[in-house]
Amino acid sequence: MKAVILAGGKGTRLAERANGLPKPLVEVNGKALLDYQLELLARYGTREVVLLCGFGAEAVRAHCGDGSRWKLQLKYVNEVAPLGTAGAVVAALHELPEEFLVLYGDTVLDVDLARFWKAHAQSGAQGTLFLHPNDHPWDSDLVECNASGKILAIHGYPHPEGSNLPNQVNAALYILKAELLRGIPVPEKPLDFAKHLFPELLKKGAHLHGYRSPEYIKDAGTPERLDKVERDLRSGLVARSSLAVKRPAVFLDRDGTINEEVGYIRRPEQMRLIEGAAEGIKSLGSAGYRVVVVTNQPVVARGECTEDELRRVHDHMEMELSRAGAFLDGIYWCPHHPHKGFAGERAELKVVCDCRKPAIGMLAQAARELNIDLGASWLIGDSTGDLQTAKNAGVRAVLVKTGHGGGDGKHAAGAELVAEDLRDAAMKIVERTK
Repeated sequence: MKAVILAGGKGTRLAERANGLPKPLVEVNGKALLDYQLELLARYGTREVVLLCGFGAEAVRAHCGDGSRWKLQLKYVNEVAPLGTAGAVVAALHELPEEFLVLYGDTVLDVDLARFWKAHAQSGAQGTLFLHPNDHPWDSDLVECNASGKILAIHGYPHPEGSNLPNQVNAALYILKAELLRGIPVPEKPLDFAKHLFPELLKKGAHLHGYRSPEYIKDAGTPERLDKVERDLRSGLVARSSLAVKRPAVFLDRDGTINEEVGYIRRPEQMRLIEGAAEGIKSLGSAGYRVVVVTNQPVVARGECTEDELRRVHDHMEMELSRAGAFLDGIYWCPHHPHKGFAGERAELKVVCDCRKPAIGMLAQAARELNIDLGASWLIGDSTGDLQTAKNAGVRAVLVKTGHGGGDGKHAAGAELVAEDLRDAAMKIVERTK
């Protein structure tokens, strides 16, 4: 693995903390921002790092030296003039390898880089963008992908009122092939990856892949953000958010648990959150759980809703949750349905599968992809099918009285806890965690 760090930021908004130093050398919790990045790269086997410097280049060189204290080989390239994030990389392309990781020098992150590189290699893409959900998607650049992760569009903020967009924020961490950037002239004015270059490349048919992960990556470009990152470092949140660390999860049924049970939902406007659901999800995330939706959606197999339409429904749900500062670490859904005889049904989806609850395929997939400790996890749902799923997967079950409230009577499995609704269920789980 080889990497490039954009280390030329002046840090105007951090002037009171920088003491004349470039932004990547600003200290947080006793170390420079750049130190955290170099330590992470070394941990995952990176050996060569190119530092693209601008303001304060000599200070960066003096701080990092030849990189030997991290067992890294460092190369320095100085910008003649500010060229923006993409412009700096384009200008230095002759110094870069055929494939490389791009980091921004003002971010603090703890990402399982081995997983990230593996996903990029498997995608066959020319570039892979690291995407993550956050609690303020309305003022973030949001990335829209198809079911296989291929990026369809990048939506810059601000977003139109009422728009249904996925809570997949561009986190400013990329793996790029040099071929993607060849032929692009060095710009005369600043060129940004997210705002300018990636959208233009998509128009030209470039293959960009979106890698969604709940891992910690935040910019520390203002005093307020710097203080928040420092608190997160001290509390251990940064380290335990990595997918290299196994964590418990709370799996959530969707209909009747998160949103009102109104039959099959085919359109975003049919999705109405149950009161307190967002607050419950937020409290579970704050308590250290991965929060993951697992939902049967036979409406797809019945031919009444396409995959794209279902994605819009989930985008709407995520936007509604974000209004209360809540977000989901993952959404897994089963499109299959074994029973035939519906007008417009899709024959290829009319099968017995291993993902439709009470089978545990969705939970098993989430456990692999998000490194979940099933033995320490919970499932919250409103049906006996959810309770049976929990039993089959070896996780603890909570029955909520919303939706079906366990009245479907299809399975005999019981619940460890019974709660009024998702907010109450979350409170009971968090209390057990203390």
